[in-house]
Amino acid sequence: MSTDRVNGSLYTKIENRVATIEFGHPASNSFVSELLDRLTKEFNKLAMNSEVSVIVLKSEGDRAFCAGASFDELVAISNLEEGKQFFSGFANVINAMRNCPKPIIGRVQGKTVGGGVGLAAACDYVHATVEAAIKLSEISIGIGPFVIAPAVERKMGKAALAELSLYPTEWKNAYWAKEKGLFAKVYDSIPEMDKELDIHLQKLATYNPEALSQMKKVLWEGTEHWSKLLLERAEASGKLALSPNTKQALEKFKK
Repeated sequence: MSTDRVNGSLYTKIENRVATIEFGHPASNSFVSELLDRLTKEFNKLAMNSEVSVIVLKSEGDRAFCAGASFDELVAISNLEEGKQFFSGFANVINAMRNCPKPIIGRVQGKTVGGGVGLAAACDYVHATVEAAIKLSEISIGIGPFVIAPAVERKMGKAALAELSLYPTEWKNAYWAKEKGLFAKVYDSIPEMDKELDIHLQKLATYNPEALSQMKKVLWEGTEHWSKLLLERAEASGKLALSPNTKQALEKFKK
């Protein structure tokens, strides 16, 4: 059952060396700043837990995986510091996922927008259903997917990033996302996905944790500069959020 908490929910369960993080929010599992901060801290905490070999990232319910960042918080941005802080939320989560020495397996059951696509891209392996269409809608409201772009490009390539960001109203289906490298496997149903996911996790949990950690380092080679880059992108996004064009576009969406 989905949460009704305005600041969202975040629960972690650890069993047989597998940590499962489940997040939720009543607005299609979108992220308010507080929830992003909690998720960042959870990844940092699990990174230090020697009883965990692999991490699963999932969201509540059987519909949307993640609707991105909170629209209400975006609309409320009134100065540059607020804007930078708002967009730093996903920057911090992606960097925490990047720095975490454990493989992160994504479970994507439904549609994913904006920052949610960034989260999927920051996972090391993703299981998804046919309902997991994706979209980067940021340009349509006067900003851009600048913070998550490095993660999306790393997984899918610059051409796919351009195709998503420059047609911000078009949904791309799960098989397109798989072809481009965002998803590893696509299933016809949630039960089918969960069955295969469970088998995958059981196997991963038995492997040498040191080997898994080294593999994680190899997968993320060349991203060491992201700690600075993503925060610079967050500041640039914060400036755009204050522009007249963006404010006008957001007013249309509010109506």
